[in-house]
Formats: sequence, structure tokens, C-alpha cells
Amino acid sequence: MNNNQHFTEADWKLFRKKIAVWQEAYMEKLVREYMDLLSEDGNPADKFWALEKRIKKDKQKTGVVVDMRRSMMIQNILQLLGEGAITLDDLDGFSHKLREAVGFIRNHGGI
Repeated sequence: MNNNQHFTEADWKLFRKKIAVWQEAYMEKLVREYMDLLSEDGNPADKFWALEKRIKKDKQKTGVVVDMRRSMMIQNILQLLGEGAITLDDLDGFSHKLREAVGFIRNHGGI
């Protein structure tokens, strides 16, 4: 089944509008976590390399960089939810069809 059948054109427009806000909030959260990591007691070199490893991992997350193809929207939303970048409450305003599809996939592992 085509993922595009699970959302409307309005959903796609809303996603495009919200993604930057969601990513900014998620990156702000990451920055606070990085500051906490750097503020811990310990060897500066250890902290540096721990931060480098963390940033390398985090910059691959959808909350930081997103594949903005329409066909990827549902997958992107699922990844954002899984990363903690958004919550189900952030999907308020999206169609019932989209929210239902996301809920089904999360609960059953597929469409």
C-alpha cells in the first residue's frame, strides 16, 4: 500500500510548515545535553571525544536532518516520534487518517 494514501495534501503542507520548528526544538534539546556532557567532571579529551561521537550519531537523526520527500513523510514522523523529537500531541492538526496510520504502524509494526 502506498504511504501517500495515508495522508492528505493539507497534511503534507502542515508537515513542511512544522518540521523546521520541530527540528529547532530538538536541536535545542541536544545542545543542552551536550552542555551537560561538557560540564561534567572528567578528562577534557574524554569529554571531547564523547561529544564528537554523540554529534556524529545525532546528526543522522531525522530530528536534525530530514529527507523531505512526500513519500517519506509517514516514516519521518515515525522516526521523529521514536527519537523523542515530537510527541503524538504534536500531530494535532493533522488529519485523522494520518494520525490513525501512524498509530497503527507504531502499534503493529507495519501498514
